Amino acid sequence: MKFLNPRYFTSSSKTPFSLSLNPFKFSPLSVSAPPTFGSRNPKRGPLRFRRYCYSFCFSRSASVRAAMHTSPPSILVKDRIDLTEKETEIFDRLLQVLRHFTLQTQLRVAGGWVRDKLLGKECCDIDIALDDMLGREFCEKVNEYLSSTGEETHGIGVIQCNPDQSKHLETARMRLLDVWIDFVNLRAEDYSENSRIPTMRFGTPEEDAFRRDLTINSLFYNINTSSVEDFTERDLKSGKIVTPLPPKQTFLDDPLRVLRAIRFGARFGFVLDEELKTAAADNDVKAAIADKISRERIGHEIDLMVSGNEPVKAITYISELQLFWAVFSVPSDIEPSTPEECDRLCVAYMDSASRLLQLVESSSLTDDQKRLCLYAALLLPFRNSVYKDKKGKKIPVVSYIFRNSLKLKASDSDNVINMHNAAEKLLSLTPLIIKDGTFEIVEGDEHKETIDVPAASKLRILTGLLLREIKEFWRAALMVSLLLYPKDIVSIKNSSSEETELNGLKELFNRVENAILEMGLDKVWDLKPLVNGREIMSMLHLKSGGPIVKEWQQKLLEWQLANPSGSAEECVDWMNQTQSKRARTE
Repeated sequence: MKFLNPRYFTSSSKTPFSLSLNPFKFSPLSVSAPPTFGSRNPKRGPLRFRRYCYSFCFSRSASVRAAMHTSPPSILVKDRIDLTEKETEIFDRLLQVLRHFTLQTQLRVAGGWVRDKLLGKECCDIDIALDDMLGREFCEKVNEYLSSTGEETHGIGVIQCNPDQSKHLETARMRLLDVWIDFVNLRAEDYSENSRIPTMRFGTPEEDAFRRDLTINSLFYNINTSSVEDFTERDLKSGKIVTPLPPKQTFLDDPLRVLRAIRFGARFGFVLDEELKTAAADNDVKAAIADKISRERIGHEIDLMVSGNEPVKAITYISELQLFWAVFSVPSDIEPSTPEECDRLCVAYMDSASRLLQLVESSSLTDDQKRLCLYAALLLPFRNSVYKDKKGKKIPVVSYIFRNSLKLKASDSDNVINMHNAAEKLLSLTPLIIKDGTFEIVEGDEHKETIDVPAASKLRILTGLLLREIKEFWRAALMVSLLLYPKDIVSIKNSSSEETELNGLKELFNRVENAILEMGLDKVWDLKPLVNGREIMSMLHLKSGGPIVKEWQQKLLEWQLANPSGSAEECVDWMNQTQSKRARTE
């Protein structure tokens, strides 16, 4: 199977395009069919609803991109680090170890802890760099000191070098005063041309600072002198994401640093340095991302972005830096083929979903459901795309992205695909759920044939069956379906205001959610059958199960959904009556 080479993908073209199922030209809204709820068929009488394909998406992604090019933000940075009582106690204990053994070792807290403390954020991740010994050796000194004072010693965990997991040097870990602390020696790195795995050696504080990925992670807090050390001389107040050394060489040494730069820039609201952006978009760097980094590490960084506080900004950076296809790589034989600017459409969908999640009171969604909702929105343009594996079997492209491009959990892939499928079904059910008055459900691809019941009961059956498929992700799927919903039906026909459109969708979400809850369908996936398979076999005088039993299990489930207060006896009576009618008909 041939795969697309990410180095040849660009996002430079500004030509609008249309998808076959979802017309989109980066306008606030495109509708591919008249916003008609339905039509009357003279042969059938009552109002019938038909499903049209719509594409809903906001143009705000353009404003997100514009924000990337603004001047650096005003950053409030403390002049000194204020230690907590626990941190003071820990650092004093470490200094006592130095004095006890008359060691000249300089103890420096490195990286993220220093950055976060200066930005006024609390951080429990304490990494201590040593200038003249290995972390394991110093931990042994700590235990020796504790033993001499009659205190309890602690176990030492040694994390071996693992370059595939970005662990380039042995790290020792021990627990002090109920806080886990990592100890490692200062180091310098030398890279070979064809590998991101460096050759390690002891280094000076300056060498250790300059070998780090970004200047915001190159700060030290010297425990011996109680002072902050900035060897790269790049103040946090600049509000910029900068590499200590020239960015292109930094990225070629370790291409994962490109994604880390994007993630930290989005997380802290810092602006990416112009030279850094130029280097990140370089073809050699894009090729290095594809060739030198494991897909597991790429997926881990992307997952941190999507789970972070500014997922849209992070993915927008990836798109604007022309890295989208290097990260979200896809097979070359996609059906239908990928439009030229599909990455922009993906970001726009994700932006809309993010804003809806913020607007809707989504406390009923867990963090993981929100995360997967954003993934589902991001990959919405691929929901009907497939490719053929080596055996000629058609596989969803979404599955490939999760399992091959990002190496994330298979359950993430399954949940997002299920959300896409449920979103399509919800799109056709929503007008029925919120409609007041007489209606008739048209059976077809969207509305499967069910047992013969009144329309209201049939709606409960169809909605209940759908929720049993998607389970606790039904609210997230509803959110995704709204991205495909026509703005005319949201009662905002004469408004182009994004805020008005969002409020309309929020109202629609609440109406559908409340209607589902009023039908008593929340947690319907936990519904137990009133009549089990063995009882069905006994009633039908069958010795084993099979298609007939499976058919009746489905019919009885539908009866339960149509009759939420029904008893097992009533269910059996209905089955007997239905079976008798069938027998007479046959």
